[in-house]
Amino acid sequence: MTAVLPGASTRRPSGLPAEVTSFVGRRHEMAEVRRLLSGSRVVTLTGVGGVGKTRLALRAAADARRQFPDGVWLVELAGLDDADLLAQTLAEGLEIRDFSRMPPSDLIVEHLADRQALIVLDNCEHLLMECAVLVDTLVRALPDLRVLATSRQPLGIASEQTLHLAPLPVREASPLASEALVESDAIQLFAERAAAVVPYFEVTPDNQEVVAAICRRLDGLPLAIELAAARLRALSAEQVLTRLDDRFRLLTSGSRVALPRQRTLRALMDWSYELCTEQERLLWQRISVFAGGLDLEAAEEVCSGDGIARGDVLDVVTGLVDKSVLAREEQQGAVRYRLLETVRQYGREHLVATGQEPALRRRHCDHYRAVAARARAELFGPAQVDWFLRLSTEHANLRNALEYCFADPSRRGEGLAMTTDLLYHWISGYYLGEGRRWLEEGLAQEAAPDEERGRALWAATWVALVQADIPSAAALIEEAGSVAEALGSESLLAYVTLFQGMVATCRGEAETSIKLHHEAVELQRCAGDPLGLALALIRLSLVHSVVGEDLLAVSDAEEAVAICEAHGERWHRAYAMAAMGIGVWRLGDSRRAAVLEKESLRFNDALDDALGVAIGLEALAWIAAGEERYERAARLLGALKGVWGVLGAPLSGFGHLACYHDECEERTLRALGEQDFRAAVRDGAALPYEEVITYALQEEAVGAKPVEPAARLAPLTRRETEIAELVSRGLSNKEIAAALVISQRTAEGHIEHILNKLGFNSRAQVAAWLSERRGNPRAVRTT
Repeated sequence: MTAVLPGASTRRPSGLPAEVTSFVGRRHEMAEVRRLLSGSRVVTLTGVGGVGKTRLALRAAADARRQFPDGVWLVELAGLDDADLLAQTLAEGLEIRDFSRMPPSDLIVEHLADRQALIVLDNCEHLLMECAVLVDTLVRALPDLRVLATSRQPLGIASEQTLHLAPLPVREASPLASEALVESDAIQLFAERAAAVVPYFEVTPDNQEVVAAICRRLDGLPLAIELAAARLRALSAEQVLTRLDDRFRLLTSGSRVALPRQRTLRALMDWSYELCTEQERLLWQRISVFAGGLDLEAAEEVCSGDGIARGDVLDVVTGLVDKSVLAREEQQGAVRYRLLETVRQYGREHLVATGQEPALRRRHCDHYRAVAARARAELFGPAQVDWFLRLSTEHANLRNALEYCFADPSRRGEGLAMTTDLLYHWISGYYLGEGRRWLEEGLAQEAAPDEERGRALWAATWVALVQADIPSAAALIEEAGSVAEALGSESLLAYVTLFQGMVATCRGEAETSIKLHHEAVELQRCAGDPLGLALALIRLSLVHSVVGEDLLAVSDAEEAVAICEAHGERWHRAYAMAAMGIGVWRLGDSRRAAVLEKESLRFNDALDDALGVAIGLEALAWIAAGEERYERAARLLGALKGVWGVLGAPLSGFGHLACYHDECEERTLRALGEQDFRAAVRDGAALPYEEVITYALQEEAVGAKPVEPAARLAPLTRRETEIAELVSRGLSNKEIAAALVISQRTAEGHIEHILNKLGFNSRAQVAAWLSERRGNPRAVRTT
């Protein structure tokens, strides 16, 4: 199995959504996809809209997870209109966290090198040429990568094998074939979806011929069958068939341009549309402007008015859900809605025909512009983590709103302001490269030397610093200073001074850095900006540590923590705790320093902030070396090689702390000797992400010999073996998490890995396997 780099998108080994309805049939197609994937680098599922390409791809990918130990990932392209963002979207879909300025396609190649991974690239048809070029580039560079694409047309590249997906077959009814008729995939699909709207519905000898006739009339198209089954909420199966017959007689008297199956689906979509109330039709049209789904608040804000009262939106949404037009999904405890792509395209056609698309896109943009502004206003407070999660969920809609702004010369200023409002979305998630692209585009298009440009300039400075691009950061903050001076803006000047100090820090100009940070602290106090003040104090604390002013460093960090706690803020608090831990360690209190660093690490791990995690791991390695726990320090240094390698910018934005890293490495090497040092570093580098975090957080007595990880049973890791032991004792996920002092989510992830590796689907099988291995003296045992 290919080793997985720690910190490199290992939190979620499968990026596939959960199935919300049962998967019916397609046994032969599933077998063919498996066969093609075993021998082909690229497999493309083609077919008409509504034939089930996406659903088959997702099921095939889920079934193939054990063949791709380094990840199976879904990247949805339906909501992407800008071809220039294709590679960036793929990188984000793979959850690649990189702080370098490497082009996204090169970044993907580097990230997936020597990894056995499968990418499901869904809905390629509108970006066919760009998808073909990118996929061809990737598979040529990555021999262990497989791509499973869905498209109405083949990509047309040399390494591609295609599977044309036909509708579900339905046999002709006859007394001799009644049993086979009931077993038909199309009829089973109709029966299952019908039972979801009419409890206890089943196909019987009395209705099987009617159901079969419905499925034949719909050419076996899965989407059409599902829409027809939803009609049973108000009609009998016989009534559904009668109305389908009437509709198709009308259809065949009209245009013959469309292909037969396209006419079939169109006819059923028309019927679904006509069965909707006037308000439901309006909402269907209006929701088509959203990308990647929406919540009720967005539906109320964007889609109400002109025929739909705001108070009626919930009832209208419920009506569309009941009619199977709108899908309901739960994400992180919140309900969202989305249209299947074929249904969305149909709604967009009607919206365009009414001439209302420009107005709806404008309202969509206005809503997400307001969401971004509200996120910025509430960022430094108790709702912060919720905002991080919400912005990540809404990323596709935020991107569409930015595209709309920058495409309209009159709204480019709003686009730049929105981009700046989303600063923490860019730097705390997977979108740093995209954020810099938007900032650069906005700054290039909008040249007015106003407050918004000044704010965007210092935001871009921060992004450049995180990417370790010091020359660009220096140029950006210099211009921001000119804007602040011209405007006489104290608020802007406070941030300019702060980031000038950060640039000086990165250049190794400690004296200048301290002077500028002190000025920034006072300016932020005068401005009454707690976020800016906390940030300035954290950075000042770190600089004080480097120059040996450790008491001042601790004092600065303590004040930053107090400010954060007063506002219920947690992200900056985690960084302040890390800064305080460094200062406390420098003062000689290793025990307290480790407690502070671990608290910071736990939060940053929970938030999936890779940079914060890396800083915490660094500090814990330094502390371990200071306590002469050199093997632990070496393992953490090994883990950090992978973390910083994945992020692409060692000590990104914190390069002035490299002196502690170098000192730790030199001291540990001298203490262990080169051979043992290299061996411990290799052990740390080989640990999966979750095990790195667990190892870093484990409690050890000062001066005690490091606890050696337990012996493992191949193919499990040591931690997985330990968890398998607890599973065999009958402990629940919650009990396992408590026993090992890890999060329940981490425990669940380990158990999923164990099941995947062993090819099992139950905990009982794990227990039986472990019992057999422990009781067999010839079982292979590794350490």
